[in-house]
Amino acid sequence: MESAQRTLSPGVLILTGGLLLITVLAMSIGTGSASRPQPQPIDFLHRVHAGDRQIACAYCHRTAETADYAGMPDTRLCMSCHRVVIPYSPEVWKLRDYWELGQSIPWSRVYRLPAHVYFSHEAHTAAGKMSCVPCHGHVESADRLGQVQPLTMGWCVDCHRKRNAITECWSCHR
Repeated sequence: MESAQRTLSPGVLILTGGLLLITVLAMSIGTGSASRPQPQPIDFLHRVHAGDRQIACAYCHRTAETADYAGMPDTRLCMSCHRVVIPYSPEVWKLRDYWELGQSIPWSRVYRLPAHVYFSHEAHTAAGKMSCVPCHGHVESADRLGQVQPLTMGWCVDCHRKRNAITECWSCHR
């Protein structure tokens, strides 16, 4: 008896592999999967600012407790210290260039949720409801930030359940 052995043509293998790759990429875009630190226009060290200098997150991310978005600091806020603190550092010179041009620093986004997900920093942080650590990790000991939690629906629902927070669909899907 002959063995019933079939082989796939190279074209079918390439097409199947390509479709698999596209599927994996499509599933990972915007899902909030954990990531390595992204290159940034200025080598900002959270360890120095939040750790060594003990600057509170909300000092720079001013709307974290009052709005949906935590916000990024304006270059004027950065320069209020860095006119005096290490003013001749190459990284501070980059900051100074943005400040003098009246431009925001074009930071690479670290956290991104899918468009169909509603998230409010205010709802999570106002009145001391929750610290930044569960989602952002211990930034006070990190030089460069990458996404430390997957921020998938399952991860968020688990967190809500542990804290007895609302788990109704409409609370995150509006």
